[in-house]
Amino acid sequence: MCSVGDSFGVELSEGIDMHEFSCNSCSKKFKGIGTNVRCPKCHSTEVKCLDK
Repeated sequence: MCSVGDSFGVELSEGIDMHEFSCNSCSKKFKGIGTNVRCPKCHSTEVKCLDK
C-alpha cells in the first residue's frame, strides 16, 4: 500500500517526540514529528509548534 502525500495511522515506539501543532491557514490542531510538518487537513506548511 502506498500513501503519497496523505496522512495515515502509524504506531510509533516510545522515545519518539511527538509535538502539538496548529495550522495558521485553517486552525486545525494536530500532532506530528519532524521539521517539514504539513497540515493533514489543508496540506499547508504554515504551521506553528505549540510545545515550544
